Amino acid sequence: MLSETLVEQIDAYRIGPKIHQLRSDKRLGLAQLGEHTGLSAGMLSKIERGVVVPTLPTLVRIALVFGVGLDHFFTPEDARPTAVHIRAKDRIQLPIEGVNGVTYLFESLDFPVPDRVLEAYLANFPAKAKPSSPHAHAGTELVYVLEGTVIVTIHGKRNQLDAGDSFYFDADYEHSYENAGAPDQLARAIVAVVPNIR
Repeated sequence: MLSETLVEQIDAYRIGPKIHQLRSDKRLGLAQLGEHTGLSAGMLSKIERGVVVPTLPTLVRIALVFGVGLDHFFTPEDARPTAVHIRAKDRIQLPIEGVNGVTYLFESLDFPVPDRVLEAYLANFPAKAKPSSPHAHAGTELVYVLEGTVIVTIHGKRNQLDAGDSFYFDADYEHSYENAGAPDQLARAIVAVVPNIR
């Protein structure tokens, strides 16, 4: 029987949640993981929920399925580098309203990442959409056009960006976006924002 102190020490590594994350990333059900490891789905569920502490041989079997080393389970989470997979189907599209209706739609590319140092978006500028309202926010911004033509207006100057062009600017000053392509052409861009570090 493990002592309460030892159980607390083991719990601190969050082995169960790490196994659950590996399984989710591979889209494996408990029964499927059980087939690969020789463990029952019930036992795997108890391990993931922290009800049962897995033995080292059990962890080795699970590690082999996912191609990770045992250190994956015993490295404190705050010491591990950030690595988050965001699936396209999980993104949420947020319409940005201007004076004349929706001017563009932003999809966050990194919303689940905790304490992120930048914010990245996929921006879609619908055909025939009106220019966005001028706005400002703290930070530095980079716009990279994937498709179509986007105009970024800042300091009273209209900067035309075609596919492959990028534009870097201090977002503390009022700026706006505009789809400047053909009337039936969608424009798409990656927009990254980093807080001021100066």
